[in-house]
Amino acid sequence: MSRSVWKGPFVDLNVLKKAEAAQAAGGRAGPIKTWSRRSTILPSFVGLTFNVYNGKKFIPVSINEDMVGMKLGEFSPTRNFPGHAADKKGKR
Repeated sequence: MSRSVWKGPFVDLNVLKKAEAAQAAGGRAGPIKTWSRRSTILPSFVGLTFNVYNGKKFIPVSINEDMVGMKLGEFSPTRNFPGHAADKKGKR
């Protein structure tokens, strides 16, 4: 179930403040480190780079126009699929 339209998109305040500061600096302030995977990507984030935590390490995510409206966590996978055992056996 999605969020109500009248509430607007959810963005963590810390992420929003850091993004506004980076936009004011021209986007050259470096990547924005965040643990907020649930924050929605806004049009003002386009051109910025976020380091999104996946539970183990920070994954760099460069924001472009196609990502607006999605969540930051969608671009930082939390599970690593090593492949099937049969695939490894056949490659020897």
